[in-house]
Amino acid sequence: MNLADLSALDLSGAVGRREASCVEVMTDHLDRIDALDPVVHAVVARRPREELLAEAAAADAELAVGRPRGWLHGLPVAVKDLNDAAGLPTSRGFVADAPPATSDSLVAARLQAAGAIVVGKTNTPEFGLGSHTYNSVHGTTLNAWDQSRTAGGSSGGAAVAVALRMLPVADGSDFFGSLRNPTGWNDVYGLRPSLGRVPQVEGESWLSRGGVDGPVARTAADLAALHRTLAGPDARDPLGLGDPGAGPGRPVRVGWLGDLGGYLPMEAEVLEICHRALPSFGELGLEVVEAALPAHGRFGGPEDLWRTWLPWRHWLAGSALAPTYADPVLRARMKPEARFEVEGLLGDGDRPPLSAHEVMVASELRSDLFRAVLGLFDEVDLLVLPTAQVMPFDARLDWPREVAGVAMSSYHRWMEVSALGTLLGTPVLAMPAGFSAAGLPMGLQVIGRPRADDDLLALAAAWETVTDHHLRRPPLLGP
Repeated sequence: MNLADLSALDLSGAVGRREASCVEVMTDHLDRIDALDPVVHAVVARRPREELLAEAAAADAELAVGRPRGWLHGLPVAVKDLNDAAGLPTSRGFVADAPPATSDSLVAARLQAAGAIVVGKTNTPEFGLGSHTYNSVHGTTLNAWDQSRTAGGSSGGAAVAVALRMLPVADGSDFFGSLRNPTGWNDVYGLRPSLGRVPQVEGESWLSRGGVDGPVARTAADLAALHRTLAGPDARDPLGLGDPGAGPGRPVRVGWLGDLGGYLPMEAEVLEICHRALPSFGELGLEVVEAALPAHGRFGGPEDLWRTWLPWRHWLAGSALAPTYADPVLRARMKPEARFEVEGLLGDGDRPPLSAHEVMVASELRSDLFRAVLGLFDEVDLLVLPTAQVMPFDARLDWPREVAGVAMSSYHRWMEVSALGTLLGTPVLAMPAGFSAAGLPMGLQVIGRPRADDDLLALAAAWETVTDHHLRRPPLLGP
């Protein structure tokens, strides 16, 4: 048996019972990475094998004297290449000669506090922009199920590494579907936690509440365990959550949002796969009903979604990238998608600078969108829609220029299905929906009530009792 094929919790149990050593676990995972990563390019900035085996041996020695550090004791992880891990470079898919980080991000620190050994980083698009993991530093991460297709992004490296059993679990992050798209396209689970559930302790603390860190896993139990490791209050986050994340009670009704009443262009196969998955909710005793995104106050319905989203995106992403853009040499190296965000903030020949008033208007629309969905939660307990508007596309493309015959106006307009969950700030589960005739995965987004993360983790566990997605193996792994 290859230990890399076990779930994280099964590995944890085997190590804790001394049925498998940390050295054996590390060896099997490194062998899997050596065999498959040259094909898919998911795990980057790897540490030397001898160092990792020495750390695994030290972890075995700790267990021998009764000093376990946590449920991830001796298990390998790789930190997404947007987060720092001390001793490893953080390239963000842009800086080829990035120096080693001198300290750990909160995510890296919490993984290691639970006993994990960091083996490297997981690949991400340049600056994490766009749901296609390619960059000039580490190359293109390819789909776990079809290596001619995109893995999604920006947590593409994490999703592929977990799907191919190169890592037992991984951290991801999500601003605009960056955790949901790649998990849906690689048949694994991901959770975009409630805003504040996983603390934000670096950078500006008050206004920049869009991106969140969250777990990626092959099984629902692993997802919940990693979520518990990453979540929890930190005094450095003034807006962090301290409550446990439980909802008002067991969900009984699911609202199917689909393509938002025809507003979102969507490939027919995406909707077909998701519709085939909906009866599984019925097997769990949940009623599925058609739902529509309502108007409320200044928010007029789905047609207002993009104008609510785009100014906020320009404001946050453009502000983060403005220092790089200010350097003419670095600006010339930035991909067009990155320049698009900065120029959306600062203006260019075709667009005036974004004003504070426009940002405020977008925030007012967002507030009314939240109130609209609160009203919807009086009628249903969960909201469901696909994780993407297209099936995994050709990895040689940068992004889909057209969806279902409709031209896309930007590099991320084809991902608009992700905007709702982000704008709401509520927890969103990405879970497997099924496969196309060509064997490509698609996922479902499940939007939970505000702060009810635990409801979604319970749903993921129940989903495994009526589906077998977590048991399927990508062709690269063999039978």
